[in-house]
Amino acid sequence: MVRRVFRTPRTPLTRQDFLKTAACAAAAPLMAQTGRRNLIFILSDDHSIDHFGRPAWLKTPGMDRMARGGARFRNSFVTTSLCSPSRASILTGLYVHAHRVTDNVSPFPKGLLTFPELLQKAGYRTGFLGKWHMGNADDNPQPGFDRWVSFRGQGVYNDPLLNMDGVRRQVKGYVTDILTEEALRFIGQNSHRPFFLYLSHKAVHGFCVPAARHRNLYSTEPIPYPQSMANTAENYRGKPDWVRRQRNSWHGVDGMYDHRISFEQNYRDCCRTLMALDESIGQVLNALDEKRLLNDTLVLYMSDNGFQYGEHGLIDKRTMYETSIRVPMLAHCPDLFGSGREIDGMALNIDIAPTLLEAASLPLPATFHGRSLLPLLRGTSEWRTEFLYEYFWERDYPQTPSMLGLRTDRYSYTNYHGVWDLDELYDLQQDPDQMHNLLGDVRITTQGGSLFAQIKDPERKRLVGDLRNRMFRILANTGGRREPTWSA
Repeated sequence: MVRRVFRTPRTPLTRQDFLKTAACAAAAPLMAQTGRRNLIFILSDDHSIDHFGRPAWLKTPGMDRMARGGARFRNSFVTTSLCSPSRASILTGLYVHAHRVTDNVSPFPKGLLTFPELLQKAGYRTGFLGKWHMGNADDNPQPGFDRWVSFRGQGVYNDPLLNMDGVRRQVKGYVTDILTEEALRFIGQNSHRPFFLYLSHKAVHGFCVPAARHRNLYSTEPIPYPQSMANTAENYRGKPDWVRRQRNSWHGVDGMYDHRISFEQNYRDCCRTLMALDESIGQVLNALDEKRLLNDTLVLYMSDNGFQYGEHGLIDKRTMYETSIRVPMLAHCPDLFGSGREIDGMALNIDIAPTLLEAASLPLPATFHGRSLLPLLRGTSEWRTEFLYEYFWERDYPQTPSMLGLRTDRYSYTNYHGVWDLDELYDLQQDPDQMHNLLGDVRITTQGGSLFAQIKDPERKRLVGDLRNRMFRILANTGGRREPTWSA
């Protein structure tokens, strides 16, 4: 049956009216047309939580816009603070010991399920743009993506050699801008159908090279040196010996990058390099707005790990200190969870895959270790209060030991493997800067016995035993190795 619409003679339907009505119908939000939500995940590299809303002179209008229009996670973390392992956790929703990408040269295991593959099978047009960095020399198109633009390893900031759908070519320009242009093209070409875009920036990985337009920014602003950066006996009291020794290494403030760049220059360049990335976020939001897709597209932003700028005399990440494991994380989709939200629950890198799949109304694989963040964004009070942290020793950077840890809503406990020295335990409510190791007086003795056996205070012993048991319980429940239960 044809439904006819009658208009009064005083308001005749002109050709212009018809074309305007047809254009509005075509531009209706995709969610309303198809029931499928567009998805965008933006990943940065080494974006420190200390460069997110602070220092006061650092301006990030793109990220601020995301936070105002969506949600900011105040307790967002990675379960491993290293590029490739964290990226594999994002793709799979798994802890490192399960996906086995344990360092920056390990290739992504063939046959391991990723959430883009599930989106692609469900009819999404999928695109990957930027840094892959699993298998250091591999830039080849990966399963789950219809559009592929990537580069080998860390890539370069200027004039990158890009693999575009299997064909390599040199592209002139600044890499952040090039990837942003590709992202805007992808959005424009696929705005009529459900799409997933993974925009994976090189920025702000060191050595940072700002865009030419930002090279002279922040030349006189004061650098906020952390209290724990000073080389004093008080700062290192209770710290493992390897932490102080690392001060003079490639990843320490007194030996950083073999003295190729000063601490101050590195700090300013990283802030400057962040500007193009922030502009990229703003341009992506603008492109969605122009297509009337901004309110019902889920956009997630995070960094692959945190970064230390002098805390405990260290540069880089890899440790379980807060500045290493905390990351910026934002979500934007007003139609889904409103705007201007501040989220306190623990959000993890292993939560990205389940979040995007649930937003696409797809079932979640039972293998996931992470959880969808949508209930948290909608205000649930039932949420995790702890997670497992892992870092595996690397031959290229032998100064940092393997570590396994538990981060709870109050405590940070790190157990070091292969270093007969100290474990670390911090009460983050009383000591947020991790200056006073509660196990700083507990050392392995030459007479043998476990570190646990050296703890004399019964209350501390019960606390450490409980934290350690919970840590290994998570490990065992996610397919890792079981350990004997400790009890005081």
